[in-house]
Amino acid sequence: MSNQKGWKELCIGGLIDDAGNASKYKVGGWRTYRPVWKPKNCIHCLFCWIFCPDSAIKVNKGKMIGIDYDRCKGCGICATECPAKETAIEMKLEEEFSS
Repeated sequence: MSNQKGWKELCIGGLIDDAGNASKYKVGGWRTYRPVWKPKNCIHCLFCWIFCPDSAIKVNKGKMIGIDYDRCKGCGICATECPAKETAIEMKLEEEFSS
């Protein structure tokens, strides 16, 4: 038999009174790559909005209007899912935008 503790013997972990949700946190500092939107190539299919796990795609009246870089952690799903003939979202190294 193993000497490992079962779950009942483990110490109680930390508790968070107000867990909130992702809209309270800025995760943009995690990025290595930044999605760059090319409006002229955008067909406003909103696949990027549907697939974005961070709700970082800004939409108004059924059209993409930009990217919320405070919420975007640079996963690249938006660029991968873009079906436009000439992709409307290109991933670029974040260091290109550092001043």
